[in-house]
Amino acid sequence: MPEVTISIGGRNFEVSCQEGEESYLHSAAKMLDTEAQALASQIGRIPEPRMLLMAGLMLADKTAAMEDKVSSVEEQLSAVQAELIALQNKPAPAPERIEVPVVPPQVTDTLAEIAARTESIAAAIEDKSRAAD
Repeated sequence: MPEVTISIGGRNFEVSCQEGEESYLHSAAKMLDTEAQALASQIGRIPEPRMLLMAGLMLADKTAAMEDKVSSVEEQLSAVQAELIALQNKPAPAPERIEVPVVPPQVTDTLAEIAARTESIAAAIEDKSRAAD
């Protein structure tokens, strides 16, 4: 088991840990040291057991607050997932009916008249073209 030296509140401690967990131990010690340094700056020099107890309690308080936040976020996530599942299982909405305005009869009549005139002109041009040949 590796021996690791950590510093908390300006004091060094020799601690054993599992192989490969040294970085986790250093990280945890750094958090505890941050709390211990905050205590030392507010209160001054305090006995080691009391400093460690208070720093541990401060971290426990932060941990409890984070657990409450995680719990709240998990509840929100569950609600969003339930809403997503409900939306996915909801049948597709009926297609919307879109009505196109009807072309007024006078426009149809006018277009028919223009087509008839065009055909008449085309026939006249064909007749003249045949006569010229």
